[in-house]
Amino acid sequence: MTDFISLPFYDLLHENGHIPEVREKLPPLLAGVRRSILEIGAGSGLITTSLADWTPAEIFALEPSDGMRGMLLSRLCTRPELLQRVTVLPCDALNVDLDEPVEAIVMINVMYALEPDYRKRLWPVLAAQLEPGGLLVFTWRDGGAPSPHPLQASGSRQVGRHTYTVLSEILESSEEACEARYLYRITEDDTVISEEEIVGPAYRPVWKTIEGELVGAGFVQVDAPDGFLAWRLA
Repeated sequence: MTDFISLPFYDLLHENGHIPEVREKLPPLLAGVRRSILEIGAGSGLITTSLADWTPAEIFALEPSDGMRGMLLSRLCTRPELLQRVTVLPCDALNVDLDEPVEAIVMINVMYALEPDYRKRLWPVLAAQLEPGGLLVFTWRDGGAPSPHPLQASGSRQVGRHTYTVLSEILESSEEACEARYLYRITEDDTVISEEEIVGPAYRPVWKTIEGELVGAGFVQVDAPDGFLAWRLA
């Protein structure tokens, strides 16, 4: 799996990126969840702490990246009332094995990183972690992979005298996958202080593919707002 995240940029760009929409649309989907939630790809915890605010559930925040887990744990330290309610799991998603099934599983902006064979193996694993009728919800954009485009800025934030900018381009593209390049740049005025480049594959499966995989794993689709898909374990 490719991770296109540069750690210093993560909260700077995501807090004002997709996070506000998630915080608006996700809570109604979790109405009634009281006991437990598994979050796949918790990242730095931007949504983890929100899940704890929206529900009284115990939260299992799975994040395989050492750097992201460090940020997540630091965030939890600023919320000491959550330290007894959030468990941070360091394992890969295919190896998750909880003591008892959870009521809901949440994945935010994880799909793009899941290689097709990995994704197909993941659904049965997640089904085994859900109670009957449990909810699986994840962010979703239909239409397949984006078309190739040249390097262009996709976000920027000012921190003191420094500007943090992320630029991206799509090098190659097929129906459900693309080769992407991200450039994370820190500048002061016109001087480049540092740059970090990440190149790798990203995946955006089409609806027919996702539907077939999830139905085959025992899920039934339920209503969800634009930008999300929601499924119940049959």
